Amino acid sequence: MSIPLIEARGLVKSYGSFRAVDGISFAVQQGECFGFLGPNGAGKSTTIRMICCTSPIGGGELHVAGLDPSRQARAIKARLGIVPQEDSLDPDLPVRQNLEVYARYYGVPRALARERIAESLALFQLTEKAESPVGDLSGGMKRRLVIARSLVNDPEILVLDEPTTGLDPQARHLVWQKLRMLRARGVTMLLTTHYMDEASHLCDRLVIMHRGHILAEGNPHDLIRDYAGEVVLELRMGTGDRAPLLGELTGIDGVAIEEVEDIVYIFEAGDAARQLAARIADPALAFLRPGNLEDVFLRLTGRGLLD
Repeated sequence: MSIPLIEARGLVKSYGSFRAVDGISFAVQQGECFGFLGPNGAGKSTTIRMICCTSPIGGGELHVAGLDPSRQARAIKARLGIVPQEDSLDPDLPVRQNLEVYARYYGVPRALARERIAESLALFQLTEKAESPVGDLSGGMKRRLVIARSLVNDPEILVLDEPTTGLDPQARHLVWQKLRMLRARGVTMLLTTHYMDEASHLCDRLVIMHRGHILAEGNPHDLIRDYAGEVVLELRMGTGDRAPLLGELTGIDGVAIEEVEDIVYIFEAGDAARQLAARIADPALAFLRPGNLEDVFLRLTGRGLLD
């Protein structure tokens, strides 16, 4: 495998006595989309800030494009395109000028900036809105504009912080389509998201973080296979009715049963789960579905809310 574009070894970040990132290690290869998943407070944003050189590392090693963030932050920032969670657009400027100002921050020559701006607007279907005030755009258009803006400096690494939060399904799928096109062009992406389907659609590999640690790393498909199984059976019935059914599964190797209030989730039961579901005629009581990344996330990080 080639030398990683981003590599962390034993990366640490503390705030006083609180260790937000606790000795994590990972590597991101050129041209892949790498995801950071985890509940609030897991350490995702702190890790991203260290990669983006907006927060110094507290320990361990971190290299971005072969550069050291503690000594070469400016050179690293020049290689990044940032899509923040908030839109951060200038409401006093029209669409095109928002991109022109951004290009000046990076010192992009005027003629080259015009070419890149035209390409980015076309890519995200915003050409007809180029002279419109930002305030006239819909929420989906503003989000697409923020991503278009991040491409003006031709970044080697695109950092996406919750890129589709608040978008309707049509707008989300359009953004996903454009991001897949960028990945096909060789742009490396770092993605944080709370949408598990988004991570499944976009990520080549991802880590799931919790309390500053990495709990699992891998391809979404492999993680689903390893932690949820091909199918998941959900039982929605009273304790007395479900007890004998669960008894049939408890002796099977690898089967995991998780009881959450009035629902029982049965993982990695395979054919036994299919046979059990087939015997229960009412689909409201037994629901058989494919395993997904949300199952993996909740099994690893828990279902309770964290402060």
